[in-house]
Amino acid sequence: MGLVAPGGTRAALSPLSRYAVTMRTFILLLASLAVAAAQQTRVVTNHSPGDARPNDPKVPDVYSVDAGKFERVLIFRFKYQADLLAGLEQMVKQNRIRNGVILAAAGSVTGYQVHQVVNGTFPSKIMFEQRADAPADLIGMNGYIMNGRLHPHITFATPQNAFGGHLEPGTKVFTFAIVTVGVLPDNLDLSKLDDKDYR
Repeated sequence: MGLVAPGGTRAALSPLSRYAVTMRTFILLLASLAVAAAQQTRVVTNHSPGDARPNDPKVPDVYSVDAGKFERVLIFRFKYQADLLAGLEQMVKQNRIRNGVILAAAGSVTGYQVHQVVNGTFPSKIMFEQRADAPADLIGMNGYIMNGRLHPHITFATPQNAFGGHLEPGTKVFTFAIVTVGVLPDNLDLSKLDDKDYR
């Protein structure tokens, strides 16, 4: 190993210089591996019984549910290191929410896990992205609570971009997080709203 000296000749590196170059390379390799370990992605095929079936003409292209008015509006506050999804699930149970609408959210996270759809034909494929050490502002959340089951979507922002997806476990709060939920009547049937086979 050597350096090119003026005039095109190679200058040999001393053993100490070779050691420094080797250590620098090793440190860069470790840093690259750490980034790769911190960011994990995987794609999962989401099979369901209706994947091969054509649309049913009896199912309308669009329909409405008369939800009436919110029975109450709740604001949840999360502290540092709380898991956002686990906290939402806890609050839904604790407040006996059967049906609701996630209206807004604000705060920040130290890391996140989300999933997004990555294809346009059945069966659907979803990509999970997890970054345990990726601070971001929490700039919004929406979604539904249907028969006690959560379907939350979340939006984050960094100085470089905004991004989001379906909220997954492992999204940890940094400074704080606030989520507002409008609670709907228990007697509503919202079971088909996110059923991909109802088509």
